[in-house]
Amino acid sequence: MINFHYETNFNLSPEESYQEWLQAIATSEEHHIAELNYIFCNDAYLHKINVEYLNHDTYTDIISFDYTENNEVAGDIFISVERVRENANTFEVSFHNELLRVMAHGLLHLCGYGDKTNEEETLMRSKEEEKIKMFHGEPNI
Repeated sequence: MINFHYETNFNLSPEESYQEWLQAIATSEEHHIAELNYIFCNDAYLHKINVEYLNHDTYTDIISFDYTENNEVAGDIFISVERVRENANTFEVSFHNELLRVMAHGLLHLCGYGDKTNEEETLMRSKEEEKIKMFHGEPNI
């Protein structure tokens, strides 16, 4: 089950396109989604979580809480829509492209991919690009 929660003035539409895409990502990585929650919020909301739970006093675009067991993906993925919008401008890509990258990034973490070393980061970026290309549908965001 994939759920979307909105703590800011934002929503995905149609949600089904994103749910199908996320299911396809998990399947392509030989995982099954048990329960996955995406929480879309603003910078202040995510900063508070970063300080409270991770003891990091920084802004970020995404925080993932992983409850995955074996190949059964479970987790909460918090995404700052403000940070995604700013990063899209910085990297000169569309907001939708950057949003897909961040959404895929969170799910890839739950599938076991890291990004702490240069080698892990290179693989993560490659996987993100591969997964973005799997999205089908017309976003209305």
